Amino acid sequence: MVKPGSALSPDIWLRDIFACKAVQNGQVFRRKIRDIERYAGMEAFLAEVRARGFQAVLNREQVVVFCNSAPIRKLV
Repeated sequence: MVKPGSALSPDIWLRDIFACKAVQNGQVFRRKIRDIERYAGMEAFLAEVRARGFQAVLNREQVVVFCNSAPIRKLV
C-alpha cells in the first residue's frame, strides 16, 4: 500500500531507483520492504523488476535486486 501524502509519486520513485549506477552497470541494490511499500507498492516494484529481466530475492526485511539475468547460486 502506497502511503498517502508521500512527496514522491510511485512513478518518480521507481524511475529514480532504476536509474542508479548499480542498475546501469548490472550490479545489485537493496531496499527495505517498508520503503518499497511506502513509495511504490510491492506489485509495481516487482513488475518493474520483471519488465527489466532482473531478479529479486527477499531476506528478512530487505529485497535484493540483481540487475542482470545471470543465474543466482547460494554459496553456503
